[in-house]
Amino acid sequence: MLMNYVELTPEIPLRLHFTDDYRVQRDLPDPLTGKTKRVDSLIFWVDEVNGQPVAKTFSIVSKGLAALLEPYLSDKAYREYDFTITKRGSGFATQFQVDALPRG
Repeated sequence: MLMNYVELTPEIPLRLHFTDDYRVQRDLPDPLTGKTKRVDSLIFWVDEVNGQPVAKTFSIVSKGLAALLEPYLSDKAYREYDFTITKRGSGFATQFQVDALPRG
């Protein structure tokens, strides 16, 4: 199966390079109520995963993870960095560690 999106595996760091971003609103099922709710999603175009060339997207619905990447959005500063992202936990207890490494 051909996958064109990046998926994080808990406890496994993944190094990503982003080339562009955009935001969309998506309707997702609420795990507690089962009802659909509208959420904001930050999406990045990814051209490298762990140093290998790819053409994928990385969709973020976690407000916590989006906040960690927010400082790099102005002027698309993220293009100058590789981001190592590690997902820890699951569900409402999920946390993310983001390390920004300058490219060069």
